[in-house]
Amino acid sequence: MQDNATEVTAAGIARLAGVGRAAVSNWRRRHADFPKPVGGTETSPSFALADVEAWLRHQGKLAEVPLRERVWQQLAGHPEGPVTALVHAGCVLLLIHDRPTVWLEVGAGSDERLAALLPAALEQVITPRFGPPAESGRGVHARGGTASAGAVNRPPAVNTPESASGEWTAPQTPVPPTVHTPGGPATPAVHTPGVHASATPAVHVPTGPQLLPSVPLLRGVAELAADLGARQTFEFLFGRHLDANPRQYTLTPGELARLMADLAGPARTVLDPACGTGALLRALDVRPDQELYGQDSAPELAALTALRLVLHGRATVRAAVGDTLRADAWPQLRADTVLCHPPFNERNWGHDELAYDPRWEYGFPARAESELAWVQHALARLRDGGTAVLLMPPAAASRRSGRRIRADLLRRGALRAVVALPVGAAPPYNIALHLWVLRRPEKAPGQPEVLLADAGQFAGEGRGGPDWQAVKEAVLDAWRAHDRDGTLAERPGLARSVPVIELLDDDVDLAPARHLPPATAADGGEQLTAVRERLGETLRLTTALTPPPAVTAPPARWPLTTVGELARGGALVLRTGGTGGPARLPVLTDHDVLAGTGPSGTLPESEEEAVLTEAGDVVVPVLGGGSVARVIDDATAGAALGRNLVLLRPDPTALDPWFLAGFLRGTANNRQASSYASTATRLDVRRLHLPRLPLDEQGRYGARFRALDEFERALRYAGRLGDELVRGMYDGLTDGTVAPGRAPDGHP
Repeated sequence: MQDNATEVTAAGIARLAGVGRAAVSNWRRRHADFPKPVGGTETSPSFALADVEAWLRHQGKLAEVPLRERVWQQLAGHPEGPVTALVHAGCVLLLIHDRPTVWLEVGAGSDERLAALLPAALEQVITPRFGPPAESGRGVHARGGTASAGAVNRPPAVNTPESASGEWTAPQTPVPPTVHTPGGPATPAVHTPGVHASATPAVHVPTGPQLLPSVPLLRGVAELAADLGARQTFEFLFGRHLDANPRQYTLTPGELARLMADLAGPARTVLDPACGTGALLRALDVRPDQELYGQDSAPELAALTALRLVLHGRATVRAAVGDTLRADAWPQLRADTVLCHPPFNERNWGHDELAYDPRWEYGFPARAESELAWVQHALARLRDGGTAVLLMPPAAASRRSGRRIRADLLRRGALRAVVALPVGAAPPYNIALHLWVLRRPEKAPGQPEVLLADAGQFAGEGRGGPDWQAVKEAVLDAWRAHDRDGTLAERPGLARSVPVIELLDDDVDLAPARHLPPATAADGGEQLTAVRERLGETLRLTTALTPPPAVTAPPARWPLTTVGELARGGALVLRTGGTGGPARLPVLTDHDVLAGTGPSGTLPESEEEAVLTEAGDVVVPVLGGGSVARVIDDATAGAALGRNLVLLRPDPTALDPWFLAGFLRGTANNRQASSYASTATRLDVRRLHLPRLPLDEQGRYGARFRALDEFERALRYAGRLGDELVRGMYDGLTDGTVAPGRAPDGHP
């Protein structure tokens, strides 16, 4: 066995065998020939994947593991780490996508042959898709012309990979480029065109020795791509990696990214100077000859995003690694559009080093105003008349330390709109973030009015997220009317075109809520009366649904079984939430299940088969603790199952769904089936217990559990109506649309 073999944890072994983690622990104790740990820690050991698969197969315990799960286990347990594995996989998927016959040729034969021939084959696709090496002394011209300053390091030429007949022939003495890949040594690399001397190209051709440990993974990736397609395969693996490392990345939700792209409008040359996972650039409408520029300070993110973008479409992608504010990769670029989700509240952004930087046309940002540095960087990289859309913290609109820059942005017509988003639109989810729409002023004077809009009214219930359809319709309609006419008729509570002179006071406060008139409340009294009547009806229903007095009984001594045993016996089918689907479907999220609301989520489009709910299914969240199980009704049936959810589909001849859901909610049951990390609790649904009872006895319990569910839903609805009534009364009394009337005791 190789020292650097792919490793798998006990949880991975459990998934391979289709059992719980407790079963893996039992195998280790009872079977002397169980593979020995090769890494990890004493409390969380890891095992060689090949040895584990061989042992499971010999014991007859190897479940029919989906190909995607096997490939993911290989990637997650890669000896150089999952990021290096994902970069190698992305490079090979690009080769499969662009030149499938070349992959078939180099993939034939031994692993050593594949690793030796692959670098030369990869250069055939990486160089054309990311651009040829730059000539010295050239710059990046307006609308995305390419070049980089200074000479570049170019590896010796390899034998021509294509013969005169057009068929690929293996080079006799391949000389792979001397380049760096995450996890390997850094050596001179082929520069991406346009990369400034202070930045590093994002994607390099790995060497043969770097690729050799990845060969089993790459063969599995190729097999998966034959089923799903190269782009969908990379999206699946990339999405799983993001899900497995939620704290390492700040994500821009897809709906927000599409809104930002729609605000910017169509563009051929687009820059994201803090590209992260590439969500903003992927949200763009594809155009012919499109050029996408991205930069990120994290090398792994820059490389993964570049590969993600070239697999997504035919645009030319130019990606670089580097601190954008300190080491701008595109100093001469003049793009049509800049989209950016910058880091918030960064004090170490280069304040001391960049005092005389020419980008500060509107004033030198204070140390606490890193976001205004990003705003000015975006404006500096735009052509005249180009548009920038940035996601901003709300404090940037009102902090006194930034008022002079905000004032100059207004006077010169650069700031065109500030849009307050609903709470929950993007992390941090407890804050209503803002969108700033900017335009680099042309020679003509700027517009005398600025659009201020507030979409806070479209926040979703609980943690289900905003009503994105309503947000997009309201914001885009207001922005397009304002941008077309230079002004907008007042829309109370939603949007208003504010004269610049009205904003140029001592504070230059751009928070939309402080400049918008309240929503029209001419019929506020009637609305509150209707809410009060609905609340009264709901309270009467809740009283009727209140459970009867509990009848004391001695503790039951039932024979018990587990969900895992029932699944193996065919009494129920167990499915987990997916990461995509072939169409845009309403998605039931874990937050929807916890809050008792309808489907509110979305999943990215992919070739992966979505798990669709059916009436009678039982859905259980696996994160966050708490005993929750929801029976799917006709109104929710057909929604796709979201992440962090497990679906149980009982056989109606063996299990009553309400009986199943009720016993799964037991507090002690959940406690014994949960595992605890430092900040989260994860539920192993297979370990949940329930009694073995005849179907008619299950029906008696199920009827009682169903009545409790109706009572719980009535209580929740009454609570929401009560909150709405209280909030409406406060608002009506304070804005004068509701008269105080008489006090409860009858006195005026």
